[in-house]
Amino acid sequence: MTWKKFNGEIIKTSILEEVEKAIIRESENGYKLKVCIGTDSQVKGAITDFATVIVLLREHHGGFMYIHQEKSTQQVSIKERMLMEVQKSIETAYSICDLLDIYDVALEVHADINTSPSFKSNKALNDAMGYILSMGFIFKAKPEAFASSTCADKMVH
Repeated sequence: MTWKKFNGEIIKTSILEEVEKAIIRESENGYKLKVCIGTDSQVKGAITDFATVIVLLREHHGGFMYIHQEKSTQQVSIKERMLMEVQKSIETAYSICDLLDIYDVALEVHADINTSPSFKSNKALNDAMGYILSMGFIFKAKPEAFASSTCADKMVH
């Protein structure tokens, strides 16, 4: 799985090593961190672009992110696509959660799903929330899910 920084620089080590280096560096600089993970997608003809982000937030001092992008030709309903986004976020969260526990860094999983029933993505809300919470992660949906609805969104639009 290839990860990159926002400036496009490809991460040459594993994402786990990269996140650990960042936690150590930011902690040494006196910052308390929180990690937010989210995925967004965009259908472009027969191709769906997915972007998963790991956002490291410095308390009251901005943040930075790592991005993984992939494409799929699988044709799915909006609900299935929303749940695919959630699955990608959970897989990423699961891969780094032990590391975050060691350094006592809080973790949230963000779903790009609207809490208002008038939006199509709302069909996946209960399933997504159950999936994320059952894995033991903190769940955020729109409008609080900035990792997916803003950060990842920028990468697929």
